[in-house]
Amino acid sequence: MATPERTILSFRAQLKTFRSPPLIAAGSKACAWLQRSIAFYRDIVGQELGIEQPERPAAFFWVGGRGRSMLGVFSVGSCPLTMQHHVAFQVRLEDVLAAPRRLRAAGITPLGSGREPTDEPVVFAWGPAASVFFDDPDGNLLEYISMLPDPPRPELGLVSWSEWRAIHENRRD
Repeated sequence: MATPERTILSFRAQLKTFRSPPLIAAGSKACAWLQRSIAFYRDIVGQELGIEQPERPAAFFWVGGRGRSMLGVFSVGSCPLTMQHHVAFQVRLEDVLAAPRRLRAAGITPLGSGREPTDEPVVFAWGPAASVFFDDPDGNLLEYISMLPDPPRPELGLVSWSEWRAIHENRRD
């Protein structure tokens, strides 16, 4: 079994192979009253509401313009991610696609949005954006994310990368 120090060193070596420098792309926070937080971030802070998901309940805002950075706001207890903090790093799509293999090579388990182990990215169709999640040594949730050039498809919800590709290949036929 790898020691934490060896895992961190291996992870750093894997990060150096990415073709683009990771940029912080997203964060999330819990709130006591979702509608109050939506009004605050939209009307006071001036952020564009990307999508409201009353069924979760959660909302996602574009920060710095559509497709640049996101802020997820979750009602207390509704966040499916058991975490202390969440930070997303914006990288190229090719890096998101390679992330599961690279993370595993570093001794880190790639995760889907529900923290289940995965071998491929998930796609948040409302963005749309492809993502791979993983934990840091302290249990904080990290994410590699890449915005996709395709039009948003919020009705699809969350799909795997292979499902997203199949949907788009069928639309071209």
